[in-house]
Amino acid sequence: MDETLLRRIAEALERLAPRPPAMPDLAGADAFVWHPERGALAPVLRVARVNIGLLQGIEQQKAILLENTRRFAAGLPANNAMLWGARGMGKSSLVKAAHAEVNRESSGALALVEIHREDIRTLPELLNLLRGGLRRCVILCDDLSFEREDADYKALKSVLDGGIEGRPENVLFYATSNRRHLMPRDMIENERSTAINPGEAIEEKVSLSDRFGLWLGFHNSGQDVFFAMVEGYAQAYNLPIGTEELHAAAVEWSVTRGGRSGRVAWPFIQDLAGRLGVRLTS
Repeated sequence: MDETLLRRIAEALERLAPRPPAMPDLAGADAFVWHPERGALAPVLRVARVNIGLLQGIEQQKAILLENTRRFAAGLPANNAMLWGARGMGKSSLVKAAHAEVNRESSGALALVEIHREDIRTLPELLNLLRGGLRRCVILCDDLSFEREDADYKALKSVLDGGIEGRPENVLFYATSNRRHLMPRDMIENERSTAINPGEAIEEKVSLSDRFGLWLGFHNSGQDVFFAMVEGYAQAYNLPIGTEELHAAAVEWSVTRGGRSGRVAWPFIQDLAGRLGVRLTS
């Protein structure tokens, strides 16, 4: 076989071989969304978030997560974190607010990368893309949970366990979930009742949440916390309304919504601001 033919074969093989992923440019924005179908990070120029000072009723969770995030930004040891519990109590809002606060203290210290729940199986690909980068990244998966016959949790387990390569030094993983063990209770009970060895049958899935170094629980708020939420928003946006009138309107709104949480408080403030003719600008 002559040299020319060998060279042509080699060139053809190079064209067929997949190109290694290009190192993403993380300098253009502070937040990104992972698109696995393109193997790319899309920049988010404006993150939908609230100021960390407006998050009420979660002071302990706020202090712990903020300190953990600061340590990571400073290159110190920090833990992957799972924020679990009641709906609408500020789990994902706290992650985004902590990211913004750390970047306010040290400009550009962290990039926030969102991965959608349905893409969690591609988490190892995302880590490989970020591995070796200069900028430190917090990956956020919001509303994470797993259903029966769902094997995607294995990708997350591998990441949390470290795998053969280990978690990249420049990456931290935060997840939010309404479920403490990331799987429905009826699934846990069913596997316990039908398995030959109930403990072993569910240990792998239930223990997934135990692999997060940091657990932060969020619980339903009482009326005093709900009032603190709406008062904070009203003050931040200079709404011309007295405290008693604000409380009365907030109670009426919470009754119609059947709950008291940040997810209820914010639409109330939007409605109230609209009635008062005030624009909500950050």
